[in-house]
Amino acid sequence: MSDIPLGVLDLVPVPSGATAADALRNSIELAQRTEEFGYSRYWFAEHHLNPGVAGTSPAVVLALTAAATSTIRLGSGAVQLGHRTALATVEEFGLLDALHPGRLDLGLGRSGGRQPGEKTESPTTTPVVDGRAPNGLVVPPRFSFARLLGSPRIALHRKLLLLPGAESQDYTEQIDDILALLAGTYRTEDGAEAHIVPGEGADLELWILGSSGGESAQVAGARGLRFAANYHVSPATVLEAVDGYRSYFQPSDVLDKPYVSVSADVVVAEDDATARELATGYGAWVRSIRTAEGAIPFPTPDEARAHAWTDEDRELVQDRLDTQFVGSPQHVADRLEQLQEATGADELLITTITHDQADRVRSYELLAAEWRRR
Repeated sequence: MSDIPLGVLDLVPVPSGATAADALRNSIELAQRTEEFGYSRYWFAEHHLNPGVAGTSPAVVLALTAAATSTIRLGSGAVQLGHRTALATVEEFGLLDALHPGRLDLGLGRSGGRQPGEKTESPTTTPVVDGRAPNGLVVPPRFSFARLLGSPRIALHRKLLLLPGAESQDYTEQIDDILALLAGTYRTEDGAEAHIVPGEGADLELWILGSSGGESAQVAGARGLRFAANYHVSPATVLEAVDGYRSYFQPSDVLDKPYVSVSADVVVAEDDATARELATGYGAWVRSIRTAEGAIPFPTPDEARAHAWTDEDRELVQDRLDTQFVGSPQHVADRLEQLQEATGADELLITTITHDQADRVRSYELLAAEWRRR
């Protein structure tokens, strides 16, 4: 399995009792350490209005991290295009590429512009029987995001992230504009040209991130781009996402065949019991996201155990708990092999959150050592 690269996805989580500055320092240190451990790439997610997540601007955090590392690829996982323009995105990553050429991944997502009730599903060609793929991978029932998407907090997102009266550009058009601006081929209908300095010709690796087989998978496949599917966010739809992408794929100047990365939520320790203890806060943290309260600072195990769980709470998070890979290096590596086999992933993207930074760094270290042995 050492032929399957492992990357890192970082939300810049804020542990309880810590500050956003602590979280940023932790993430920069983790990037440095995972570079030493041999991870192939390090991506920062974009989230807003979450007291427990400091990763609000991938480009800014990437600039800080690029200056502190030297070889690991760095990227966004993902820039949310629903509240920004193609021009601003190309300019920001063009600036990064100017000082760190050939190291940047531009991961693009559409979650910031998705509207409540918008249909994004497509059927999977991979059979799922009794909640499992043919090789045994857990594929839980589909979680409904209707409550989250219809919440006042999501409406506040749109109010604060979009200028008054502004509307998000069509996602596929926006991807095409980004490709044209990077290539220097952008033209308006009346023939006006736009050339971005820095940005045009930037040596960026483009990725489309998606949780289903809908528009994101379609545009990634049709444009011959790399695709990252989210098992850790939406485990129920990971198979339809990769199947949809591959069904739409057309060779391009970038790729002659589909190329897929799949994410997984992971906690590794020397033994299963220790890992389970370190992961205790995960359920309460996911609950805070899925109730639309916003991600809380990641709790200690004792703080998490103090939460009084209701049946509704458990239903909200059960699919994520069932699909988090927690345990010894051998146990977690086995689960990751299963995920890779079921999805045909060319790479795996690992996201790990623990309360203490040392445990988080150690988790990545143990996993990397076990992965190299396989």
